[in-house]
Amino acid sequence: MAILLDRHGPLCRQFLQFGVVGTVGFLVDNAFVYTAHFVFGLGLILAGLLSFFVAATGNWFLNRIWTFRGASTGRLHHEWLRYLGTNAIGFVLNRGVYIALIATTAICVVHPVLALAAGSVAGLGVNFVMSRRVVFR
Repeated sequence: MAILLDRHGPLCRQFLQFGVVGTVGFLVDNAFVYTAHFVFGLGLILAGLLSFFVAATGNWFLNRIWTFRGASTGRLHHEWLRYLGTNAIGFVLNRGVYIALIATTAICVVHPVLALAAGSVAGLGVNFVMSRRVVFR
């Protein structure tokens, strides 16, 4: 066990930090969807699509200054665009699961947090790998 921690400890720490940042992003995502839908009347699918970009921007910034501190390269806006671009697969998984659940499951229409959580879990691994290997190298 100690050998595994010595060997993979930094990667595990980074993944846990990425998960903490993702949790913050999930809270932002959820707050945006609930506000856009239940306060301003925006449809759940459109609210979910828009909220992804708000949450992803916050996640990029927090990952930049904490999870992958010192690994940033280039101009901020280039890195941000690279983050969004390389996380496109995670976006498709995340919002695909969200939209499918909103479209097919009544409880997710009443409680969109369930669809948001399922989508977040679906995209987590892909987003971590792409962030680590492409954005923050």
